[in-house]
Amino acid sequence: MKEIVQEGAEVLNQVAEPIPDELFGSKKLNQLIEEMAKALDQQIEGVALAAPQVGVPYRLFIVRVDRTLPPPSLNTQGSTLAQNSQGQTLQAPEPKPEIEVYINPEIIKTSQKKVEVDEGCLSVRGVYGVTKRHEKVTIRARRIDGSTFQRGGSGLLAQIFEHETDHLNGVLFVEHAKRLVEVVHTHEPTI
Repeated sequence: MKEIVQEGAEVLNQVAEPIPDELFGSKKLNQLIEEMAKALDQQIEGVALAAPQVGVPYRLFIVRVDRTLPPPSLNTQGSTLAQNSQGQTLQAPEPKPEIEVYINPEIIKTSQKKVEVDEGCLSVRGVYGVTKRHEKVTIRARRIDGSTFQRGGSGLLAQIFEHETDHLNGVLFVEHAKRLVEVVHTHEPTI
């Protein structure tokens, strides 16, 4: 499985290269996407991942669409936990991974309105800040088979489109974010 590279890695500061036509539909491209999906699956808080984040300087990113949806509805006690007929507490399972692939993406339209949003990054662990992102974004990209498609998004999806496109252009969110904070995670038990 590919490791997610961290701030300071040269690949994160480079403009990524377009994926060449001969790679569309290839085993090599499919393998790269599978490895990226596995790396993203390991990051519970992760919603998207760009190829440069796994050390590959290609214009490609993936989105875990299932993680961009609202959480499951709550039961009458305000919890996602339920009980079976034996009184055992059950946790709702994580939804099945739903990956969207964006190859050689271009942002082709944005709303005039921008909003301030909280943001973090799997390649800048433990650092969070506030960025200004367009409220709506339309992107044009190619699929694994080489066909072209367009997808519009608002809210979190628009933010993802801009954040991941920044990665493809060698820009990390910390370069333009405000009010940066560092959250230190310890693995020691709390008392």
